[in-house]
Amino acid sequence: MTATAAAVMVAGILIAGAVLAWPRTRRTVTTPAERAVHMALHTASQAARPLRRGLTEESAREAAPHLRVLTGAEALGIADAEAVVLAWDGPYEPIREVFADAARRAVATGRPVLVSGPGTAGLNLLAQPLATEHGGIVGALGAVTTEQPDPGKLGAVAEVARYACGQIELAELDASRARLDRAEVRALRAQISPHFIYNALNTIASFVRTDPARARELILDFADFTRYSFRTAGEFTVLADELKNIDRYLILERARFGDALQVRLQIAPEVLNVVLPFLALQPLVENAVRHGLAGKPKGGTVTLVAADEGPDCVITVEDDGIGMDPELLRSGELDSLRTAPGTSGSTESAHVGLANVDDRLRAAFGDDYGLVVETALGAGTKVSMRIPKFRAGIRA
Repeated sequence: MTATAAAVMVAGILIAGAVLAWPRTRRTVTTPAERAVHMALHTASQAARPLRRGLTEESAREAAPHLRVLTGAEALGIADAEAVVLAWDGPYEPIREVFADAARRAVATGRPVLVSGPGTAGLNLLAQPLATEHGGIVGALGAVTTEQPDPGKLGAVAEVARYACGQIELAELDASRARLDRAEVRALRAQISPHFIYNALNTIASFVRTDPARARELILDFADFTRYSFRTAGEFTVLADELKNIDRYLILERARFGDALQVRLQIAPEVLNVVLPFLALQPLVENAVRHGLAGKPKGGTVTLVAADEGPDCVITVEDDGIGMDPELLRSGELDSLRTAPGTSGSTESAHVGLANVDDRLRAAFGDDYGLVVETALGAGTKVSMRIPKFRAGIRA
């Protein structure tokens, strides 16, 4: 073999080796700084999860180990607004009482308290108040270090305390939103027409002598309707259960109005398990019944459709009643009077919570999912709602 041929062979081997090794040189390797950032974010998310349930003994105990890692402290304590120590993570348990006293001062003054000396066995304890953006104090964070904390350590503990307090505030916001949802449901229950209840009972009474069997059936329907409407379990329900209650309502109204009330239903079976806010349909149907009949001697027709439209379910409730002035809708007066001519708003107004339902739909699913109302005087009214078939975190 000539020298030239050997050189060519060596070059070929080198090239082949380079080709084989090429994927390794392209491998992406994170830097130590990137790994540190990733670990910090992961630890922060682990601490946030329990704190989003609020500041309790259980959530503090779960969050404390992660907060200790974030602060770089040898031990860490969490106290509530009463300076009661909810959790302690790490060694140096004997200075827990020292932390309780420091937490009491931090909560009272709203300023960090640094304790060192004989009482801490040569350790340094920093009690950082958990201060909200609005000036409230929900507790204190205690970080134990073996060395005198420098400005960097003080700043780190303050930032971790601010982060923890932010998660606790979000928990309170979630709780406030849940309380508001419950209040809105109670408001809807209160707005279920007392005239309907009074008229339903009168209708049942009228059948007691003429048709006792039907009277018994109507009593059961009325009991089931009120039991569902005033239930206390959950802020959401499935469409199938909401429709069952609507059916009970319509049975009672048809017993009163007879053929003057016609009802048409068109329900796609595949949307029966869609989750929607509790009592979201009752106000729509009650309005339609009133105004499918009001001012029309021959009565009217109510049409309820639940259709499958890809990722969403679209529900419409339509009546062929007297309609209402679109200007009332444009001015935002969804709960304004839809009153038949010659009747007073106090007796036959349709304030059965349309704005309430609209707010609850938007709060649950976003602004793309509010009510859409189509109406004109003398042309009836059609109210539509679009509901996603699935939304994470929302279940009946």
